[in-house]
Amino acid sequence: MRFEDLTDREELLRAVRQMGWTRPTVIQTRAIPAAKTGRDVIGIAQTGTGKTASFLLPSLEKQIGVDGLRTLVLCPTRELAQQVAADARDLAKYLDTDVGEIVGGVAYGPQIRDLRAGVHVLVATPGRLLDHIERGNVSLSEVQVLILDEADRMLDMGFRPQIDAILKHVPKKRQTLLYSATMPNGVHAMALRIMNDPVRIEATPSGTVADGVEQKAYPVEPRKKAALLVELLQQTHWDQVLVFTATKAGADVLNARLDHAGIKVAVLHGDRDMKQRRKALDLFAGGEVTVLVATDVAQRGLDIEGISHVVNYDVPRNPEDYVHRIGRTARAGATGTAVTFVTAAEFMAVRDIEKLLGYPIERVSLEGYDWDPGREAAEAARPARAAVNRTGRRMGTRSTAELTPEQLQALLSVG
Repeated sequence: MRFEDLTDREELLRAVRQMGWTRPTVIQTRAIPAAKTGRDVIGIAQTGTGKTASFLLPSLEKQIGVDGLRTLVLCPTRELAQQVAADARDLAKYLDTDVGEIVGGVAYGPQIRDLRAGVHVLVATPGRLLDHIERGNVSLSEVQVLILDEADRMLDMGFRPQIDAILKHVPKKRQTLLYSATMPNGVHAMALRIMNDPVRIEATPSGTVADGVEQKAYPVEPRKKAALLVELLQQTHWDQVLVFTATKAGADVLNARLDHAGIKVAVLHGDRDMKQRRKALDLFAGGEVTVLVATDVAQRGLDIEGISHVVNYDVPRNPEDYVHRIGRTARAGATGTAVTFVTAAEFMAVRDIEKLLGYPIERVSLEGYDWDPGREAAEAARPARAAVNRTGRRMGTRSTAELTPEQLQALLSVG
């Protein structure tokens, strides 16, 4: 199938060609025709499969020749909203269509001016949009197409109250397009509540990883994680590396460690202001830094070509987040590598990820960094053994029948 089979609007086709798109992806070939009929659509596809265009193209086509704000796109993060807005502007390049962008972390003034001047397509994060609604800066009364991008992430981030509040300002008679990489119960329940007889289009099963991603897991002692990462960066040819940490403080510490080792690095997390975050992304996208250390703020919406490696410095708590993280590489048919550092404490979290994937992740050991399960078990048992010894000294020659349940359990646990 060709893009000419999905739209006959030359303005859109010209923009598509200039963006370098040659053939539509699976989600595009299936979702665009359904959306053009006016049906509500649930689109399920892994990251990097072109789902943004699958909802933008039919929405922009419907917007042609129609004034007013008719298309609203809700996104969970600023980075994703900015990326979607940028794609919308590129696709609408030859249309008389204005795209607005409403996100937190930036000044209200320019956003208010854009809203008052009038936009046809509005891409927004829920919190800042609701703020503008309550201030009377924008009306959603003419919205014809409501799009929820990364719906699972919005629920994970606690945006359900804001979404419910926004829905009160959107006409009930509308088309709703809901896109998600996974379909947990919360998203399914929301879809049933806000959509009208939706068609479900599942380009890939929920939680699927792109074919081009090579996955590896390195067992490592916690105190040696940073040294292992430095070793891999210095002795391999990794081009652009996105590293995920569990906390903002951890990201800052690792950023300093890599910088001290002479590695060109930038950091991205929620405590950085918008200007700092944008600078970090620009440095990384432009190749001025090799490594971007980030928290999960970057696991969605970061669409940078050429990311060769994604490193899970800390194993994500939610198995679905693993899929989203490693989806930053091997995008649009490219190849990439996902590396996960696994400590003994994170072993079960990796097992949960493997259950979601349906197959084991290859284990790769690097001499000097691997953890020894026997040694770690002995170290973990040391406090219990000491407690038993102290208890034994106090008990003298009493039999095990005289022990408390807690004392007996301590004895059994250390063998």
